[in-house]
Amino acid sequence: MNSMKFWSGNHIIIANCLLILSSVFLMNCGEKANTQSEPLSYSSDVELVVLGIAQDAGYPQMGCMKDCCKGLWKNPQHKKMVSCLGLVDHKAQKMWVFDATPDLKTQTKWLSDQLNPNQFKLPDGIFLTHGHIGHYTGLMYLGKESMGTSKVPVYAMPKMEKFLKTSGPWSQLVNIDNITLQSLSSDSIIVLSPDVSVIPVSVPHRGEYTETVGFKILGPEKKVLFIPDIDKWHLWEKSINEEIKEVDYAFLDGSFFKNGEVGNRDMSEIPHPFVEESMNTFDDLPLAERNKVHFIHFNHTNPLLKKESEAYSEVYSKGYKVAEEKSIIAL
Repeated sequence: MNSMKFWSGNHIIIANCLLILSSVFLMNCGEKANTQSEPLSYSSDVELVVLGIAQDAGYPQMGCMKDCCKGLWKNPQHKKMVSCLGLVDHKAQKMWVFDATPDLKTQTKWLSDQLNPNQFKLPDGIFLTHGHIGHYTGLMYLGKESMGTSKVPVYAMPKMEKFLKTSGPWSQLVNIDNITLQSLSSDSIIVLSPDVSVIPVSVPHRGEYTETVGFKILGPEKKVLFIPDIDKWHLWEKSINEEIKEVDYAFLDGSFFKNGEVGNRDMSEIPHPFVEESMNTFDDLPLAERNKVHFIHFNHTNPLLKKESEAYSEVYSKGYKVAEEKSIIAL
């Protein structure tokens, strides 16, 4: 009998403790909910967000067990998303993505969080540079197998637009209105909001299916040049040094640091300006102009993916920068 009284008393004590804990928990939940409902703070009405820095196949790259990638299979938190920029206009409550990468579902969440971390928002437009896998295949997430979106604006040059209209499964996105294609023409101005405009700029690059463009992104105070892919700077009809002078930030093709970096392939078959070549091209620029350059779109072999590398230190010692995921720039 005494034993029964002992346990009954404990039950009463436990019940009282649970009531107290429940009250505290509800109080804390209420406080948390109030905190989350507060407006998101931001430093500028228009912001550029770096959503990815890797080459089309990402980092680590499929099948790579070399030193550049093998550690990332065990530590995926250090992986890098495919090259992509996002743009947020807080005043207009709109956002845009530059390239639809295979990492689009994560990148759009990152970008949407800049407007409201509690509610997912689709981009108000997706700008495509060209038809290589890291730059458009993220459109698959807009189809009926995933979000089944309605009329998301996708901005594309003529050959890119034709490719999407006539090649499955992308044509299905067009035919059932998951996306609405918006035609681009080189050097034309697309006004997206009172504070944001975009200008496509044609560049020479392998065109198996489509042409290639970069983009000038014009904010209310700052301008950005984004060219993730180009064959060589000297093959471009424009002067890259002059183009850098006309903007405040330049995110430029940094696919490979130097020749010979990919041991099993002839790098003449991979036409990109090596970072070493680019720095030689830009070295005549004053330091203030070199500071504008952010290399991006790194192949998994590129030592710039590792901050402790000599290459990374060399780039910064010469006045250049390496693009960093999730960095935010006020425009």
